[in-house]
Amino acid sequence: MGDRITLFADVIVPIPVPNLYTYRIPADMNEFIAVGVRVAVKFGKSGYYTAIVRHIHENPPKAYQARYIEAIIDDAPVVLEHQFKFWEWIANYYICNIGEVMNAALPSGLKLDFEHFIEIHPDFDEDYSELNDRAYLVAEAVMIQKKIKLKDVQEILGIKTVQPIIKDLLSKKVIILSDELREKYKPKTESFVAINSLYNQEEQLHELLDSLQSKKAAQGQLEVVMGYLHLRQSGIDLISKKDLLEFCKSKVSSLNTLIKKEVFVTETREINRLSTGAEGEIEIKSLTEDQQIAYEKIKNDFIENKSVLLHGVTSSGKTEIYVKLIEDCLNRGEQVLYMLPEIALTTQLISRLHKYFGDRIGVYHSRFSQNERVEVWNRVSQDNADRFDIVMGARSSLFLPFQNLGLVIIDEEHENTFKQYDPAPRYHARDAAIVLASQHSANVILGSATPSLESYWNAKNDKFSLVELNRRFGDVRMPEILCADLKKENREKTMKSHFSSFLLQQLDETLERKEQAIFFQNRRGYTPMWVCEDCGWVPQCTRCDVSLTYHKQAHLLTCHYCGYATHPPKKCDACGSSRLQMKGFGTEKIEDELQIIYPDLRISRMDLDTTRAKSSYQNIIEAFDNHEIDVLIGTQMVSKGLDFDNVGLVGILNADQMLNFPDFRSFERAYQLMVQVSGRAGRKEKRGKVVIQTFNPDHWIIRQVIDNDYQTMYNQEIFERKSYSYPPFFRLIEFTFKHKDKDTVRAGAEMFADQLKKVFKNRVYGPQDPLIARINNYYLKTVMLKLERELSVTKVREQLGDMITAFNADSKTKSVRIVVDVDPV
Repeated sequence: MGDRITLFADVIVPIPVPNLYTYRIPADMNEFIAVGVRVAVKFGKSGYYTAIVRHIHENPPKAYQARYIEAIIDDAPVVLEHQFKFWEWIANYYICNIGEVMNAALPSGLKLDFEHFIEIHPDFDEDYSELNDRAYLVAEAVMIQKKIKLKDVQEILGIKTVQPIIKDLLSKKVIILSDELREKYKPKTESFVAINSLYNQEEQLHELLDSLQSKKAAQGQLEVVMGYLHLRQSGIDLISKKDLLEFCKSKVSSLNTLIKKEVFVTETREINRLSTGAEGEIEIKSLTEDQQIAYEKIKNDFIENKSVLLHGVTSSGKTEIYVKLIEDCLNRGEQVLYMLPEIALTTQLISRLHKYFGDRIGVYHSRFSQNERVEVWNRVSQDNADRFDIVMGARSSLFLPFQNLGLVIIDEEHENTFKQYDPAPRYHARDAAIVLASQHSANVILGSATPSLESYWNAKNDKFSLVELNRRFGDVRMPEILCADLKKENREKTMKSHFSSFLLQQLDETLERKEQAIFFQNRRGYTPMWVCEDCGWVPQCTRCDVSLTYHKQAHLLTCHYCGYATHPPKKCDACGSSRLQMKGFGTEKIEDELQIIYPDLRISRMDLDTTRAKSSYQNIIEAFDNHEIDVLIGTQMVSKGLDFDNVGLVGILNADQMLNFPDFRSFERAYQLMVQVSGRAGRKEKRGKVVIQTFNPDHWIIRQVIDNDYQTMYNQEIFERKSYSYPPFFRLIEFTFKHKDKDTVRAGAEMFADQLKKVFKNRVYGPQDPLIARINNYYLKTVMLKLERELSVTKVREQLGDMITAFNADSKTKSVRIVVDVDPV
């Protein structure tokens, strides 16, 4: 590209605008610009953004004057062509903007920070007479330091609101504002030392040692030199400062003195945050006869069909089959994406797979720091020995820059946590992963003991192949599932708090056998609500239409939707009564009351409140694995594929709560949750027990959980879905309208629904109030669109895109926010 050619770049800006934006490329950047590199651009009145170059051409925009690109950040593309195609598919299918996809895809460490500074105006004549005291302090500080950060002005003045002072200084031409680009990602570095080459000669080295030995004050320095010589025997000249000081137990000052004397020379090197340097420790296990049959069938099915559903009962050894398929893939020089619905699962599985594949595995999820996520991104895209060949991660791992993807494993594929809810793109990672694999011509394996109805229907209709594992590994029997009839126990007054006498009897027997138990309650917190016994008043969130949940540890009533928190009331806000009673129970209350019944029991809890820190999952799982916990109480986190060898009992404390949820998927989800959590019992050659506490032991879903009868559950549910036009027979698109004024949101939702009905007729349902009609001070209305699967997806999305654009442009409705959720779960 010659300097004389005027080039333009269409870039993706990480904000929700529909189109790419065109910038002019400065002539001196022509030879460095490339599709996929990051560039710094100014967008709007004052904002700077990290953008990605999508196209390079010679056509100036017709609707506006193109601004210049401020800077090119990369020497080589960070986003590859096949990634762009995947981003564009996500934006098109899930009806969102490409900038929103970019925001979700790129780790935040690859987005620049723009630091704001103030400097003295070049024409300022040092006349401070017109400045008040605060303005004078700022001007003086800038004169002394030449340049200061805008945020530091608050510290200089000791006040929070500094904008009026800055504005005054700007208007009087005392200061100017400037911006500086700053990379968020900082490589981890370490200091190394090597002895000066002069002392590689024996004579000079002896002189040095004699000199240090003769001086009493130099004993620490002598220890450092002797320590270095000892460590160098391994054949490495460059020794880490940290390792050297740890080995010789000397002070940093001794080493620094030797560096000043030029006895040692230093070097700073970039090091890997992620690598442990470990190789695979053990050989891959041989498969059982059942596993081998399933493995061979999967390999044969991959020839005809790229996607295979592995339906294996809990503890049937699906992971060992995955390991063999991964090994095949690595032998072909291909990469593997192993997707999991929860970070908790990566903790246990990574240690398991690490023993087989060592440092070829990278882990990618939101609990990693931004620097760690960038390093995983970089190592996935490499084409050398440092490349990650296997990535285990949650849904965001889809967006990594795979060079040669050969296999995608979607474990626990039924989990609704694969769905991104907020913000856009609201993609389903399972469905998107199948598209990603297709773009790479890679194979896909979806694994579950309780497949989603959609996946099982796809398998039954030959879109996927179906492989089944019906026996547990080692022929371990499925757990014995029993019901505790809460209606009967309440009538006979045999309940102890929220525990049936039957459950506590089973727990006693389990503890006598030195086995562990898991109690499952799918609600965190202490108690869902406080109620006035006299008038029925319940404390509500001030911003949402929900009752507040009490958290005993924090002694706060908290909203699980917007985070609002307040202290519990001493009396009823409605009638003034002090007779307030706690109703219902969450995991925190279960933990508290079980400890009262069993004071010596070692109890731990695993829910969102106890697992916020990066290593908290791992600590709880390791403690349970090491038999340091007798009873683990948890939400659905405990149901997801965790493998413990000493669980004799699983207690499901409130099955009715799951069954009575007003959603067309509630029976399917209840079955999946109960079967999955039941599967934690009786592993490793022991038959465990499961106790389901319910007021309705004859409910058909509970009977199918007891019989482990997925097929009957599927047949019943698929009949209902077909009868009432639900997935997998119809596609759903849900539109949620938000506004702080109730009447405005109602009018906007009705207007949009009317437009939809003109095109899609009786396929439109609503507007209606959702289950919670106000969240964070925004009133909500929903409209549902049900579409036959045969309808053209592209045409429908074009029509909807036009309607949404018109809705956002209309003066009557543009203040109403519209959220589009394709394939809601």
